[in-house]
Amino acid sequence: MKIKWLGHASFLITSDSGVKIITDPYEPILGMNYRPIDESADIVTVSHGHGDHNNVAAVRGNPQVINESTPIEVKGIKLSGIDTYHDASGGNERGSNVIYCIEVDGIKVCHLGDLGHMLSDEQAAAIGKVDVLMAPVGGNFTIDATIADAVIEKLKPAVVIPMHFCNDRCPDFPVAGVDSFTDGKTNVTVMDTSEIEYKAGELPESTRIVVLKPAM
Repeated sequence: MKIKWLGHASFLITSDSGVKIITDPYEPILGMNYRPIDESADIVTVSHGHGDHNNVAAVRGNPQVINESTPIEVKGIKLSGIDTYHDASGGNERGSNVIYCIEVDGIKVCHLGDLGHMLSDEQAAAIGKVDVLMAPVGGNFTIDATIADAVIEKLKPAVVIPMHFCNDRCPDFPVAGVDSFTDGKTNVTVMDTSEIEYKAGELPESTRIVVLKPAM
C-alpha cells in the first residue's frame, strides 16, 4: 500500500492491486496555495461538507463518493465511519465530522477528518486497532497538538501522519505548523517526499510519526 499526501487533509491511498482512494479532496481557499488536485480515484471519502474537504469534482475517474458512516465495501476495500464533531461543542460551531477507517492490503488506515474534540471511549472502541493514523494537528479548526497527542495515546497506532497544519504551501492559513506537534518528540521521521509505502507485518512496533511533504 502506498500513501501520498496531496496536501491539507487529502491523501491518495493506492492498494497493491491499483485501487485508489482519495480522502477529503480540497478546493484551495484563502490562505491555501496548494495546487489543484490532478488525480483519478476509485473511491473518495468526505469527512464533512466544507469546501476545503469536499471538492469531489476535482477528482477524475468517476469515483464512488463516501460521505456517511455506513460500512461499505468497494473493489475489495472495506470502509466504515464513526460519527464525530468538527468542534468541541457537539457540532454547534462547525457541524459534524466523519472519521473513516479504511482497510487496504491488511493495513487499517484511520483518517480523522476535521476532528474537533477528544475521542470518547465509545468512539475509540468503534475505531479499534489502527495501523496508520492520519491526524489533524494544527488546531483552530481542529484538534491541536495537545489533543492529538491524547488521541494517539488512546488509539496507539503504529504510524501517525500529521495533516491540516501550516506549511510553505499555506503560510497564511490560520493554524499552527507541524513543529507544534513534533517538537520535543524523538519518534519523528521527516521525509523529503510526499509518498511512503507500507506492508502488513512490517509496521513499527511502537508509534512512529512520519511527516510528509505536500505533493501539490
